[in-house]
Amino acid sequence: MQKIPTAHFEAASTLAVVVSSNEPLLFLSDDQKVIAASASFCRAFDIDPKTVCGQSLSEIGNGEWAMPQLASLLTATASGSATIEAYEIDFQRPNQKTRHLVVNARTLDDGDIDHIRLLLAITDVTDARAEARLKDDLVRDNAILLQEVQHRVANSLQIIASVLMQSARRVQSEEARGHLHNAHHRVMSIAALQRQLSTSHGGMVELRTYFTQLCQSIGASMIAAPDRLSIQVAVDDSAVAADVSVRLGLVVTELVINALKHAFPDERTGAIVIDYRSSGKDWTLSVTDNGIGMPAGRDAPKAGLGTGIVEALAKSLNGDIQLSDAGPGAAVTISHGESAGLRTDLSTAA
Repeated sequence: MQKIPTAHFEAASTLAVVVSSNEPLLFLSDDQKVIAASASFCRAFDIDPKTVCGQSLSEIGNGEWAMPQLASLLTATASGSATIEAYEIDFQRPNQKTRHLVVNARTLDDGDIDHIRLLLAITDVTDARAEARLKDDLVRDNAILLQEVQHRVANSLQIIASVLMQSARRVQSEEARGHLHNAHHRVMSIAALQRQLSTSHGGMVELRTYFTQLCQSIGASMIAAPDRLSIQVAVDDSAVAADVSVRLGLVVTELVINALKHAFPDERTGAIVIDYRSSGKDWTLSVTDNGIGMPAGRDAPKAGLGTGIVEALAKSLNGDIQLSDAGPGAAVTISHGESAGLRTDLSTAA
C-alpha cells in the first residue's frame, strides 16, 4: 500500500474542515487566492461555489470583496507582522442593504512548508447588532415609562397624604386624629421612596438620600420647634433594592414617630439619630434618641399598631430587634446577619 505524504494528508484534512464548516470560512494562499470556501460562506454571500476556487479574494462575486484595507491586513498577517482579530467592516453589495461583518484571520500550517496559508473567518453581526439596539431601545423606553409611573405614584401618594392631614384637622376625636396622622406619615414614607426611585438607576435606592428626605418630611409635619428637636441621619453609602427600602423606610417612620411622641415630653430638647451600616450581606439599622428613656411598669405605653408594623417588617427582613437604654434615651436596633431572627418585641413602643 502506497504511503500518503504527510503534507498531502494535512492539506486534504484542512480542505475538508473548511469546506464542511458551518461557519463562513475562506482558505487563502499568501497571494490571497481562494483555495477553498465553506458552503456556508457561499450561501451567506450568494456566491456560486463552482466559481470561487482559484479566484483572487477581490474577484469573488461582483467584486464586493475588493477592499484595500482588508487586503492590506491579510498581507500583513501573511508576513507575520500583524493579525486580524475582530476587524469590523461594512460589506456592500449592489442593490442590497449594507451588512456589518466581523472578520478574523490567522496563518495556518497545512503541511506545505513552502507556502503560507491564511484562514479567514467571517461573521455577519448585522442582525445581532440590530437586535441589541432594539433591546437597548426597549430597556430605555421601559425605564422612562417606569420613571414616569413612579413620579405619578409619588404625586398621587402626596395627594392622599394631604387628604389624610386635612381629615386629621377636622376630626374631634384625639385618638382618630392620631391614627390619621400616623397614616399620613406612612403614606409620605412611600411617597418619598417613589420620588427616590424616579431618579435612581437600576432599581437600587441610596438609603442616605432616602432616609434624609423621609426624616425631613416627618420633621416638617411633627416638629413645631426645629431649634428644640432635630432628626439626624448617619448612613453609609449603602444602596438596596426597592422592596427592601420600602420596609426599612416604614421601620424608620414608625420608630421616629414613636420617639417624637414619647421621648420628649414637656418641650424637652433633644435629637433622634437614624444610623445604618452594612458590610457584605450584614447590616444594622438603629434609631436612637436622647430623651427620657424607656418607662417601665405602669408608665410604659401599651403596644400599638406601630409596634406590630415594626416587628412584622423586621421579621420579613430576617432581622433581630434589640431595645436598649441609650443613657439618656432609648435605642432600637435591627440587625441582619447569618443567624438573624426576631428575638425581642417592642413592648414599650407605640
